[in-house]
Amino acid sequence: MKKFFLIGFLLVAHAMAGQTIHVGAKHFNEGYILSEIIAQLLESEGFVVERHYNLGGTLVCFEALRNRAIDVYPEYSGTLTAEILKEPNMDYNSMNAALQERYGLEVGAPYGFNNTYALVCTRVFSERNKILSIADLKNHPELKIGMSYEFLKREDGWENLAQKYALPQNAVGLEHGLAYQALTENKIDITDAYSTDGEISQYGLVILKDDRHFFPSYQATSLYQKNLDDRAKKILSRLDGQIDEQAMQGMNAEVLYQKKTFVEVAAAFLSTKLKITTSSGQPTSVVSDVISKTGTHLLLTFSALLAAILFAVPLGIWLYWKPRVANGILYFTGLLQTIPSIALLAIMIPVFGIGTLPAIVALFLYALLPILRNTLAGLRSVDPLVKKVADGIGMTRFQKLKWVELPLAMPMLLTGIRTAAVINVGTATLAAFIGAGGLGEFIVTGLALNNTSLILRGAIPAALLAILIEVAFTFLEKAWVPKHLRGSK
Repeated sequence: MKKFFLIGFLLVAHAMAGQTIHVGAKHFNEGYILSEIIAQLLESEGFVVERHYNLGGTLVCFEALRNRAIDVYPEYSGTLTAEILKEPNMDYNSMNAALQERYGLEVGAPYGFNNTYALVCTRVFSERNKILSIADLKNHPELKIGMSYEFLKREDGWENLAQKYALPQNAVGLEHGLAYQALTENKIDITDAYSTDGEISQYGLVILKDDRHFFPSYQATSLYQKNLDDRAKKILSRLDGQIDEQAMQGMNAEVLYQKKTFVEVAAAFLSTKLKITTSSGQPTSVVSDVISKTGTHLLLTFSALLAAILFAVPLGIWLYWKPRVANGILYFTGLLQTIPSIALLAIMIPVFGIGTLPAIVALFLYALLPILRNTLAGLRSVDPLVKKVADGIGMTRFQKLKWVELPLAMPMLLTGIRTAAVINVGTATLAAFIGAGGLGEFIVTGLALNNTSLILRGAIPAALLAILIEVAFTFLEKAWVPKHLRGSK
């Protein structure tokens, strides 16, 4: 009996040790580092960790957590109070209680640093224009201001900040990782920053004083499911008070300017600060990484394309036979094309979570219009005289479709499929924002780190895939379309 009890205990212990925890990260440098610290810390205690990085900002990360697509990600108290709870003056305990009551979520104690939002400019610009505080901007309506897209619309962002200080300027949107380059090249005068950004010390930037205390405190912490494994919560508590502003700024700078990976930086922090040695931090092969992500990219693209073909071609044939409803359905599929890619991906999260499935569904919807429209247009373009001949020799509707109409419509139908395939290759890069992987991971991470080589590592293979698709469809057209229908001599 004791033997069976011991075996059962060991099996339970093994299951607990091997529990999978899904760790998310927003698509910016500090988010990657903190999430990797969390992931490696949990792995060092026996948990299996699945990483879902590059999630597109606060909305995507928070919705992914609410819908249990991830279990934990690093967040900031000011973002939670101002952007999520809409009560910017809450203290830490009240914030935690409100998150538990409204969303079933919980925050750990702060890591130890306040990464507040700030407005920054170059030192030369500050001295030349005598601008030291946000209030000073009011007297310079001509200034060029570029802000990160998320900051433009946040409750604690540009619109309310400009109202608070009565600022007359209009801000334009920029990717956060590219804003510093624009600032140092004098393409913009002011941008938003996180106070722990490594670029601030690297470029000697001036942080403008927040005279009216607009920005709340942004204490970094772990945000997780309330029912997260208690042992995992205890492990995460080892980060409480362990990272100060100087340490965080140093880690950010290591990734940006010493070209270390955030995996290496996280491993070094755990080793130095918490005396934890992990197996992470070892360099990986660039070639194998590109091949792996290219495979994921192809899976996303062609799964969605195949589903769209199987749905849109039969639908196009049915609409050809039912012309009264054709325009309405074409109009609806056209509306799907007008939804911005990021918005459509974000809409998918409450229904499908994050990862491969919502990305395939979104790509499927984008592929519908060109395939459906070209199928219908191809069938409608068949010469009426040919149709009458087919009727005259006694062909049934399906015989006429198989032997006459579809072969004659094939050039236009293939053009629609080719267009959808090329669109999907490009749009699939955005699937990285919801954790679907693919070549977009390189591009999104490269944008966050302002790393051109990383961006090209994703962009060049994606462009080559689009070219290969064009070539492949050229051969398909030669194989499936009679020579006289291809316009050849």
